[in-house]
Amino acid sequence: MQGKQQSGTLPLNITSRAAMAALAMAVVFAVTAVLSQSAQAQTPTASVAWNEKVLHNFGNGTDGGNPYAGLIRSTAGYLYSTTTTGGTLGRGTVFELARTVGGGWTEMVLYSFCISYYNCTDGQNPVAGLIFDAAGNLYGTTEDGGIGCVPGGCGVVFELSPGEGGWIETVLYSFCSQPNCTDGLYPEAGLIFDTAGNLYGTTNRGGTYHGTAFELTPVYPCAKCGHSGLREGDVLPAARRVVLEQGRDRTN
Repeated sequence: MQGKQQSGTLPLNITSRAAMAALAMAVVFAVTAVLSQSAQAQTPTASVAWNEKVLHNFGNGTDGGNPYAGLIRSTAGYLYSTTTTGGTLGRGTVFELARTVGGGWTEMVLYSFCISYYNCTDGQNPVAGLIFDAAGNLYGTTEDGGIGCVPGGCGVVFELSPGEGGWIETVLYSFCSQPNCTDGLYPEAGLIFDTAGNLYGTTNRGGTYHGTAFELTPVYPCAKCGHSGLREGDVLPAARRVVLEQGRDRTN
């Protein structure tokens, strides 16, 4: 009798399991269809045409030239990047593109590298792009310039901050500041932040063999300039800080 009851309930169990499996498959297919339709709505298909519009032509004077890096966009809709050449002395720029009322774009040079023709301690020839911090300051690298090696310098990490009279550049680190350039030289790539505010990047040459990956960490506050000095790793006991305004040099 007990055996008959068990055999009698077996088809019912099989049927219930099959129904549950079919229901689960139906849910999966429904979710997949919804996600697929959503992706199709957000992603242009290959058949959609794209129109190109030139926002600015470089090389018309001191506006910069030979931009290698990509653009970044602020929350207000402004675009920022660097040019490797051009500017006041032809050693590169940081620029901004802003929309005009008529739908066009206008370019403004925020900073031209090299204080004078023979003084590029502020950096020169930026190749990489820029990043923002939460306060709206810009950070980047230059392949050459700085005070780490001569002639021409071996590159810097810099910060640009908006001020009353324009943007102020701060050199956070000059590469090849250590013997045999063990700290690296010629940074060609951009930077990234971590959540603690430390900066990370790479150099094309230097180090033990063929380049480095580095970290820059805040060392001490600079009350005069309103920024934090930085050093590379824990190698230097203190950071040398050079604050450079356009056309003016002061060391703190």
